[in-house]
Amino acid sequence: MEKKGGKPIDYEKIAKMESFRQLSRKKNAFLWTMTVIFFVLYMLLPVLTSYTKILHQKAIGEITWVWFYSFGLFIMVWGLAHFYVGRANKFDKEAKEIIEEYERGAGQ
Repeated sequence: MEKKGGKPIDYEKIAKMESFRQLSRKKNAFLWTMTVIFFVLYMLLPVLTSYTKILHQKAIGEITWVWFYSFGLFIMVWGLAHFYVGRANKFDKEAKEIIEEYERGAGQ
């Protein structure tokens, strides 16, 4: 247990608080959703290129759709990372509010 302001923090009590449980559920739902989206879109590339002809069709001149899809994956990774950072900041604020709620006696 760490001390904050001279008072030890009981993390087990915080884990039992409803506000912490809600934050955990929101965070887990967000992380699993992001993981599934990333994994599905990322794994579609080898599946679509190996087992179908969809991405092998020419898009512009000799450039096929594989190149556009692959470039889109780079954009997706950057976009998901940016989105994650924004959501992580919100989760951090909520976690800080939960600690403050605990310090006011809600977790006692």
